[in-house]
Amino acid sequence: MFSRQQKHVLLKFFSMFSVVRGYNVLIVIIAQYLSAIYILAHDKPIKSVVFDLNLLMIILASATTIASGYIINNFYDSEKDLINRPQKSMLDRLVGQNTKLVFYFVLNFIAVIFASYVSFRAVIFFSIYIFGIWFYSHKLKKMPIIGNITSAILTITPFFAVFIYYKNFETVIFVHAMFLFLILSMRELTKDLENIKGDLALGYKTIPIVYGEKTSKIMLTILAILTLIPAYLLIYNYQVGRMTYFFYLSVVLLLIFLILVWKSNSKLHYLLLHNILKFIIVAGVFSIVLIDINVVLNRIL
Repeated sequence: MFSRQQKHVLLKFFSMFSVVRGYNVLIVIIAQYLSAIYILAHDKPIKSVVFDLNLLMIILASATTIASGYIINNFYDSEKDLINRPQKSMLDRLVGQNTKLVFYFVLNFIAVIFASYVSFRAVIFFSIYIFGIWFYSHKLKKMPIIGNITSAILTITPFFAVFIYYKNFETVIFVHAMFLFLILSMRELTKDLENIKGDLALGYKTIPIVYGEKTSKIMLTILAILTLIPAYLLIYNYQVGRMTYFFYLSVVLLLIFLILVWKSNSKLHYLLLHNILKFIIVAGVFSIVLIDINVVLNRIL
């Protein structure tokens, strides 16, 4: 049995893990490594990619920056989350606001240290990224359209860091990026619909509040249709191996999403739509290994 003090420390740990969305950070780390191995550096031996210290430092810098971003976002959204996510908010509040700020600055400092191992340009890149996350959380998040676009861009920025490192400019990479960007944009707009109660109470000018739920659903429909374009290209115009199964599944899920979005009128409905998009994103990460299993197995040897 744990002592009272040990239970307190354990609760604090889980609280901070919840604040930094540790599971999301882990997914990003896995996604960066898989995209490097299978897409961005597919012509290099796996060992040279996995044991590349520069890549490791870029991924660690990304992970610490993302974690700090979740902290500052949680800091600014604490009152809103109390309305939209009361149970999670109660867990997050086990760590004080001052403690969160300390962790925020420490993680950003560590991120810069990791980046400095790679190059001065990496330091500049991650410094701008850190500032971008703060500016989004402080100002842009409350603005319709601009906030949604900025959030989607900030989410794919860690992959852009790996992309710059390998300097791989194949067209297929941009098509992958467009698919991900559109799914993330849909997710952000769906989150706005899900959180409309808290956003309205605290004066956030999100798309559903400014333009209404019907307009938001029209925008989601347009985004879903646009997402079918890169999905089609990746299935029929590019060699993505067995990952085509993922894109077929994504098309089916997007069609289900389109049907459900026009029938949704409650937080629970929008949560279901949000989870469909989250599943597509997470499944997409692990589906990267399906691009060419045989070639990758040969590269291990």
